[in-house]
Amino acid sequence: MKYDVVIVGAGAGGIASAASIQKQDSSLSIALVDPAESHYYQPGWTLVGAGCMPQSRTQRSMASVIPNGVVWIQLAVESFDPEQNKIRLSDNSELEYNALVVSPGLTVNYDAIEGLSETLGQNGVSCNYRYDLAPYSWECIQGLSSGKAIFTQPGMPIKCAGAPQKILYLAADYWRQQGRLKQIDVQFRNAGPVLFGVSEFVPILNHYMDRYQATRHYGSNLVKVDGPNRTATFKEVDEQGNEVMVEESFDFLHAVPPQIAPEFVRQSTLSNEAGWLDVDQDTLQHVRFANVFGCGDIISAPNAKTAAAVRKQAPVVARNLVNFLKSKSVQYSYDGYGSCPLTVERGKVVLAEFGYGGKLLPSFKGLDPTKPRSLWWKLKADWLVPLYFDLMLKGREWMAGPNKKA
Repeated sequence: MKYDVVIVGAGAGGIASAASIQKQDSSLSIALVDPAESHYYQPGWTLVGAGCMPQSRTQRSMASVIPNGVVWIQLAVESFDPEQNKIRLSDNSELEYNALVVSPGLTVNYDAIEGLSETLGQNGVSCNYRYDLAPYSWECIQGLSSGKAIFTQPGMPIKCAGAPQKILYLAADYWRQQGRLKQIDVQFRNAGPVLFGVSEFVPILNHYMDRYQATRHYGSNLVKVDGPNRTATFKEVDEQGNEVMVEESFDFLHAVPPQIAPEFVRQSTLSNEAGWLDVDQDTLQHVRFANVFGCGDIISAPNAKTAAAVRKQAPVVARNLVNFLKSKSVQYSYDGYGSCPLTVERGKVVLAEFGYGGKLLPSFKGLDPTKPRSLWWKLKADWLVPLYFDLMLKGREWMAGPNKKA
């Protein structure tokens, strides 16, 4: 089987790339490879976990979101053979391509934390990075009247780096409204050294951490969970520089595991030393194989791994790929744009938009991007879902048109 374009992964990056490529050249034959039956709007899971969005709103059938005319091959990828322009599938068949888009997302590595997989969804342990667990987060939040609530964040990179603290803010604000907050010890345990990677947003986030009386622990990496005994173990470094293990009891634990590239990418010649798809951060073209492009969480570029990043990446991939197939120069550039709508309280969001190097890239000039606004809550809770399904996944590039390389 041979196609002009083969796309691996039918998440945000794969679907958006397919739709944008079709807009650029409808004559191309496109195959999309993904075994999943459902497509998820993952940014909504924070709101599901806080009781602010119905779970069903974040799921659609895969068949309903694949662009018309794109061939859906419902199999998994086993391996890549970029020297021969082929991929091998889980049924041992092969697909041949003229151009390849790699967009399988990343793997949330629950098994990297001892005991976590066994206790998720029970014993007060949840994680909003899974569709089926987000409602349990809300169940735990509603049921907690006193005790200790721990929210963890692993080392970077992870998808939606703000998500581990977004649920803290929403949970603590709910407890505040219910008059319970003073009876709850709220902890944020972050494996990294800072609260947020873009310094301009740190003061307002610290303000909310203080408002919710949340203690912050940096360099605190979750390594083990004992669900039945409700204890969590963190690896830390003490003042003398020695590695120590710190055990904490909990009544509610929102545990976010480390995240890695899928194994079939890590083990391929397409990956860099860290396992990510090795692309030029501007053109999103592979650094060694000119007919391979990347989109979404899998790429090696130093941008935030968010759906908003995909919205800006897919048009770049589409134009550069089509230009490559037409023997034209690859001339469009991605600026590292990402967006993190930080849900600091129910009804208010800080809309953090930034690019490479933490450069602020606000879409709405003249509005202080560090100020929490009810308008951005409306955007997050009501508008982004239809924008995602009805614009981005259909190749409608509203406020997402790419720039040419300088």
